[in-house]
Amino acid sequence: MTEQSAFYRIILILAFICQTINASGSNSTDFSLYTNRNPIQTENISAVVKNQLIDTKLIGNTINKTNTSDAAWVKVVVHNKQLINTSYLVISNPILDEVTIYYSVKDSQTVRETTPINARFFNDQNYIFLTKSDTIYLKVTTRDQLLFNVNVSKLERITESNTTRDNIVFFYVGIMLVMFLYNLFLFLTTRDMSYLFYISYILFVALTQLTFHGFLNRYLPENLNYLKTNAIYLFGALSGLTTLIFLSNFIDTKKNVPKLHWIIRFLITIDIITIVLTFINKQQLSYTLINLNAGIGSFIVLIIAGIVALKNNRSAKFFLIAWSLFLTSVIIFVLKDFGVVPNNLITTYILLFGSSIEVTLLSLALADKINILKREKELAQAEALNSARENERITIEQNLILEQKVVERTTALTEINNNLSVALHDLKQAQTQLVESGKMASLGQLTAGIAHEINNPINFVTSNIKPLERDINDIYKLQDITEKLLDGNQTAINQIKKYKNEIDFDYLKNEINFLLKGIHEGSSRTAEIVKGLRIFSRVDEDDIKLANINEGLDSTIIIINNQLNNKIAIEKDYANLPFVECYPGKLNQVFLNLISNAIYAVRQRFQENDGGKLIIKTKHENNNVIITISDNGTGMSPETQKKLFEPFFTTKPVGEGTGLGLSITYNTIKKHNGSVSVESALGEGTIFKITIPINQPNE
Repeated sequence: MTEQSAFYRIILILAFICQTINASGSNSTDFSLYTNRNPIQTENISAVVKNQLIDTKLIGNTINKTNTSDAAWVKVVVHNKQLINTSYLVISNPILDEVTIYYSVKDSQTVRETTPINARFFNDQNYIFLTKSDTIYLKVTTRDQLLFNVNVSKLERITESNTTRDNIVFFYVGIMLVMFLYNLFLFLTTRDMSYLFYISYILFVALTQLTFHGFLNRYLPENLNYLKTNAIYLFGALSGLTTLIFLSNFIDTKKNVPKLHWIIRFLITIDIITIVLTFINKQQLSYTLINLNAGIGSFIVLIIAGIVALKNNRSAKFFLIAWSLFLTSVIIFVLKDFGVVPNNLITTYILLFGSSIEVTLLSLALADKINILKREKELAQAEALNSARENERITIEQNLILEQKVVERTTALTEINNNLSVALHDLKQAQTQLVESGKMASLGQLTAGIAHEINNPINFVTSNIKPLERDINDIYKLQDITEKLLDGNQTAINQIKKYKNEIDFDYLKNEINFLLKGIHEGSSRTAEIVKGLRIFSRVDEDDIKLANINEGLDSTIIIINNQLNNKIAIEKDYANLPFVECYPGKLNQVFLNLISNAIYAVRQRFQENDGGKLIIKTKHENNNVIITISDNGTGMSPETQKKLFEPFFTTKPVGEGTGLGLSITYNTIKKHNGSVSVESALGEGTIFKITIPINQPNE
């Protein structure tokens, strides 16, 4: 999903919610609400009533005085007389500092935030009072935002609403607890700090929501009253702090956006200051800074995540989607407070829904990130180790075969083949150097070293085969002439025949001829492999060279020949190509990646059966060279083709692919100012087409 589509979907979700919920925001016709237009300086309820200081009728049932630190005065006029003494006045905001209800000038009751639940008139974290008269006055004070709803409801309605609230909150706690324990287990298992930051973030976000809905006040004992009254400040600041720390670690802002990383550090500093302000009893200033930092910081975080996501960072894309959904829930919640959308079940608990979805998505994203990094590291190490072992095994096997055929079966020719023994000794030294070269930087350097070390002794063996064969034929001719000269000496002839029978002379001649033929074929084949290795392992990666594309393809086929297992046929249709300006070593790596993938696809379809086929074609068209590599393997779906060149995307099982081969291929061809395309159908096969200009433009 692209960043643009993510934002479009968020907007659609917001529009859908706003359209589906009721447009009515007014209170019931059973009662009316009035509040004061100007600040009320007196604490005397008699003066408030006598002077009619509460004179402004509200349209809805939400009191929102965000720009004042004065107490909020509210007058409730109950029109339906049947509600008196049978219904309850509900003030929905459990984190208000104090609420005083006046049934009359002499009849009042005060409930504070720290008042135990079991000591209240109604056992609930919200402020709930019995309606004893038709006109009720309320005085509400708080150190933070004066924002609350007032309703007059029957007991059944209150019980139903509270049950719904408790179910939603407990379900939310369950989700957050599962995410917390799951990521805690991963942290204890992997010791990866990303998980520690994330579980801290989950903890404080959950505690903030529980504080906001009054559940900490409901369940904490009285000896923790300080925490009850300051939880909204402490947990609010800590949730913002852990969010910023997790973001910085998760998408690596220091590396990906170094010029903006200081903003994250600045926002973290502000959150730390708000915590200090809380401890020195500057709660109102702390709350103002928390809201300001959260409001500005949320959009800064969104912008930073978007910038990193544009760099094709998978983790940033996950974060961008999760954070956008959460901000959408925040926007809906704020619009509810200002009366733009109604105060109902969806808008009241939208923050719980948003934060639980966000935490779940981020948990999946974190697991995805860690797994990709670990899998990439493990696969890279395993591939390097397997590659070194495979090359060592091939070299040792070739060495043993040559030793067995030359040393064990040609004892009589030891003196003639002293030079061959020297060559074998050099080959052993080359093999030893190969074993010690495990720290070489790349496969190109490794194969180039092997080709260089093997080339001289193999040339030596190849150049001595013909003289050795000629010398042995001369010995045969000398033996025949000797027998002819001794034809009259029957005794000598009989002794010669007897000795020839003892050593099985005819078999010996056939064996020597067979050994010579084997040495010739083996040395020729080895020379061909060495030539392929030398062509494939060009080390001139930093310079553009004139290269023969057909020759590079042939060298790659030689390198990968062992994977064919005589089950997969290769058809070559090469055109007479001009030399091409390119990075030969990099192009050989491209060919190796594409041919390896084609072999894998064919194996997946045919398993150990015959029928697999690769077709490699080249042609010259205008000023370009076109290379086509096609197979009759499993093929790919359109969805797979769309993601084919993305880094770390692979359809292979864990341990068989890193997902980097085709990404490297795409970037290499792009570096050559060329193009690569793919055509594929499931069950039919795949065709990769590479187009490269013959001459690179001057930069």
